[in-house]
Amino acid sequence: MTFRTILGIRYFDGTQQELLQEVQKGGLIVVPAAPALAELGENQGYRQAVEGSTFAISDSSYMVLLWFLRTGEFLHRISGLQFLRALIGDPVFRAKDATFWVMPSQQDQDCNLAWLNGQGIPVEPRHCYLAPKYPKGSVIDGPLLVLIEQHRPRYVVINIGGGTQEILGHFLLSRLSYRPAIVCTGAAIAFLSGRQASIHPLVDRLMLGWLARCLDEPKRFIPRYLRALRLFWVLMRYAHRSVPAAVPS
Repeated sequence: MTFRTILGIRYFDGTQQELLQEVQKGGLIVVPAAPALAELGENQGYRQAVEGSTFAISDSSYMVLLWFLRTGEFLHRISGLQFLRALIGDPVFRAKDATFWVMPSQQDQDCNLAWLNGQGIPVEPRHCYLAPKYPKGSVIDGPLLVLIEQHRPRYVVINIGGGTQEILGHFLLSRLSYRPAIVCTGAAIAFLSGRQASIHPLVDRLMLGWLARCLDEPKRFIPRYLRALRLFWVLMRYAHRSVPAAVPS
């Protein structure tokens, strides 16, 4: 097991079992997507959050490919969906009152809770929090902080959009009186509960999850992944180094 610094972010590079062991130590675990990585220079709050995370998981197949082209190093890719599946199978994660979930909407919460309980993971509405619409760039949520302190779960799973969940996770880790594992897996649970397109494990292993999302919601995801193409120039230029803030035109 090793860690590699990519664009100023500490990436985990090991096996799935080693990953679960690292997560149990607590901290902020992020799963950066290629579109967000392509905009590191423009999104200061996001850049600070992912650089300040305990470690990141190499979910982006595009980033893994670019890293190989840039350095000749092969990263062990573990997708966010694969990671969440592994967590859900972990007896420590499945224990009663072990988890607390930040949900993006009431519909998502209802659907995700039904799926989790169907998998034998005891999660009640009191173990959840409906996230408000956070302002861009800065996230402070005192009520959520209080709830987590009251429940003191071992895992806090944040399921809101990328670019915001990482900033929220960074805020929580800096303010909590203890060190849970704060896991930013975004929409991963929605693939399992049916709220988004189902992605077969083989499709995920073949690094074609992005294609499944584009086919399911083309108007939403095709422009998003086209913007991610900028990551080629960002990674080729900065490699290990942190991406500097963009100079306003």
